[in-house]
Amino acid sequence: MLPRTYDAQTCSLARALEIVGERWTLLILRDVFLGVRRFDDFQARLDVSRTVLAGRLQRLVEEGILSRERYQERPDRYEYVLTRKGLDLWPAINALRAWGDVYETPNGPPRLFVHEPCGTPIEAVAYCPHCATVVAPEHVLTSRGPGYRPPAGSRRRPPPQPTHLLEPSV
Repeated sequence: MLPRTYDAQTCSLARALEIVGERWTLLILRDVFLGVRRFDDFQARLDVSRTVLAGRLQRLVEEGILSRERYQERPDRYEYVLTRKGLDLWPAINALRAWGDVYETPNGPPRLFVHEPCGTPIEAVAYCPHCATVVAPEHVLTSRGPGYRPPAGSRRRPPPQPTHLLEPSV
């Protein structure tokens, strides 16, 4: 069973979930990508408690995903803007959205996403930047990277050979 927090794991996905894996956080990020920037607008759209919303926004600012920028003085009022780190979440957010469009919207997607210059609906795909080819999971090899650390209490074994993503690991 996974612990309450993932900070002791050497897994990029677990570490990312530690920051953005909570339900309200993903919905806040969705709304930021849709142009919502102000606290009261988040609160009205999400119908989340002000305390929970304030906590999630503060965490996103602390993690460098959002920046808090003043747009009014007397009284001070702030809006939340995506940083480079936040903008880099777009492929993950878009992939979750695309999956939901296919499997969780029986009446069709509630919102369409199109490439503005040409009007073509966008997709969530993995691609090879060298070949510019869409890559299916069965064509992905995985191996231990430079940040790999064996799980606590595990016995040392020789490093495994690269395996295909969909093959069971040993």
